Amino acid sequence: MSDYQHRLVSGEPIDLPVGKVVCVGRNYLDHIRELNNDIPEAPLLFIKPETAVVAVDQPIVIPADRGEVHHELEIALLIGQRLTRADSEQAMAAVTAVGLGLDLTLRDVQSALKKKGQPWEIAKAFDGACPLTSFVPVAEFADLQKLQFSLHKNGRLQQDGLAAMMMHKIADLLAVMSQSFTLMPGDVVLTGTPAGVSALTSGDQLQLSLEERYQWSVSVA
Repeated sequence: MSDYQHRLVSGEPIDLPVGKVVCVGRNYLDHIRELNNDIPEAPLLFIKPETAVVAVDQPIVIPADRGEVHHELEIALLIGQRLTRADSEQAMAAVTAVGLGLDLTLRDVQSALKKKGQPWEIAKAFDGACPLTSFVPVAEFADLQKLQFSLHKNGRLQQDGLAAMMMHKIADLLAVMSQSFTLMPGDVVLTGTPAGVSALTSGDQLQLSLEERYQWSVSVA
């Protein structure tokens, strides 16, 4: 099991357990189009377990012999309060910190599962499938729906996202999630990825940026 612990950007540990990661698929129209997917009428939700979570300060380990592994950069919300059947206002009040996460995806495996109409967990929830950055206290941001984030791969801009372009806004997304899954302190919510996903290879160097003020370097083993 990973020795991951939630931490602030200052390096201090956050006194919250490591829980599940609740994710939304197809929340940016440009990403839907790049993969030629259907546009969902409601948020498309799935879960990564605690065992998928690792810190970005450790090299990303790509599963061997399972086809391409794609990076999907997303805003990560750390939940600080129990949240169940909440409205939008209650949902936003439960967010304690913000960071970035990589929704690593076994793309070939996922494509095969989708063709069969089967769940995605094998492609999305494997060990190490959710590298997370350290977190910034939510009070540092005036408006989460205006956050900008980006990923450079080997010095080239690969993904550039703006939370304002989400199909399902953060407050509404959290409220919808809480109708089906009680979110617990220490859980993380990933909010969808913009266009620009691509395959990772050994030796790749990634630079993750949130609001240009916070940056993290990530290597691929």
